[in-house]
Amino acid sequence: MIDDRQISDVIGSTAVGPDGKHGSVGEVFLDDETGRPEWATVRTGLFGTKEAFVPLADATVSGGELRVPYDKAKVKGAPHVDVSAGHLSPQEEQELYRYYGLGTAGTTTGQAMTTGTTTGTTTGTTGTTTGGRADLSGREGVVGRDTSGPTTDNAMTRSEEHLEVGTQRVKAGRARLRKYVVTENVSQTVPVSHEEVRVEREPITDANIGNAMDGPAISEEEHEVVLHAERPVVSKEATPVERVRLDTQTVTEQQEVTGQVRKEQIEVDGDVDPTTRRR
Repeated sequence: MIDDRQISDVIGSTAVGPDGKHGSVGEVFLDDETGRPEWATVRTGLFGTKEAFVPLADATVSGGELRVPYDKAKVKGAPHVDVSAGHLSPQEEQELYRYYGLGTAGTTTGQAMTTGTTTGTTTGTTGTTTGGRADLSGREGVVGRDTSGPTTDNAMTRSEEHLEVGTQRVKAGRARLRKYVVTENVSQTVPVSHEEVRVEREPITDANIGNAMDGPAISEEEHEVVLHAERPVVSKEATPVERVRLDTQTVTEQQEVTGQVRKEQIEVDGDVDPTTRRR
């Protein structure tokens, strides 16, 4: 059984019977007294140009499909009712009851459709809804149109939508530390020394006459001196210079969020005192 909380699911769904899909659901008609969904219109025919009524007493809705216990031919052959009227007359509803074998108004056929009896039985008339909201304005016993129900007090509720903005933590990127080796030329100056030959001459004195006269008077002789020199020597040593790690910090910035919200406006038609102030 379809209840008023499922109206928005029914409208726009696909009607499906035992033999497959029938068509899309256009509107839902409500019972004036109970406000319960009683009938749905299914677009049939070429390009969905016709709408046929199907009862919701034994229907279920899920996954975008309205499942009814009637095949396509049964729904398509239902008595023609002008959907644009937005309301079923008692005679039209009686005819639909008889066609679907649900009995007459005043007889329980899965769900009550009667509004009571006087000298006979009276069929409860139904209103229509579009987008999941009942349009019952102008019906007997109905005060205005309001989201709180088909009948309200002498005040009308005006509602507005507001943006509720929050944040969600998502992955925004990835950072990675990678170590690799590069080679560069380094120049450094280092002092080096070497020995050179220098000839020193000294005169014969009393101090060195003995060394000078030692040996033969005339002879041949060689004297050799070893020369030394320094050269640069390079060695390399790896030493730690620093530690590197990745860390994160939170930076807060302001971002503007834009969205569309709906709000209801209330207008007053008719003879109204111009001095009346709006509250």
